[in-house]
Amino acid sequence: MEELDKFDIAILAELQADARLTNAELAQRVGLSAAPCWRRVRALEGAGFIKGYHAEIDRHRIGLGVLAFVRLDADRSTGGLTREMEEAIAKIPEVVACHYISGTGTFELQVVARDLESFSQFARGVLLNLPNVKDMHTSFSLGEVKAGGALPLSHLGRGR
Repeated sequence: MEELDKFDIAILAELQADARLTNAELAQRVGLSAAPCWRRVRALEGAGFIKGYHAEIDRHRIGLGVLAFVRLDADRSTGGLTREMEEAIAKIPEVVACHYISGTGTFELQVVARDLESFSQFARGVLLNLPNVKDMHTSFSLGEVKAGGALPLSHLGRGR
């Protein structure tokens, strides 16, 4: 699957909006019959355009009231040490996102916790003890404006 056509783009848009659509509902929305729609979805999955399906859970409802943005600075930025740090971060369930960043810092993490006290214990007991950590800077979310949004797809239909 090299290029996406209008049906593939429509399938991606519809599944981003509601991944629980039945194949029949999806097919109707994108203007295909069920069998070709199903084949296209499987092809999009196989080609890696669709990485998976998941439920979006409200973190507040499950008692995770704190969302922290944590910048970790590495002591040394050698390949092996950075990889070791990446692998350690990837194993921590409280880290819900991690990005290797440019500019000041090495990694930007999104961390969830029950409250400020539990975050403080987590930061001191886990984050500061990760391999190769030199420094840590934390900011806290005071309110969510937009999160978990769908990726824009309008650029995919241009220039054809």
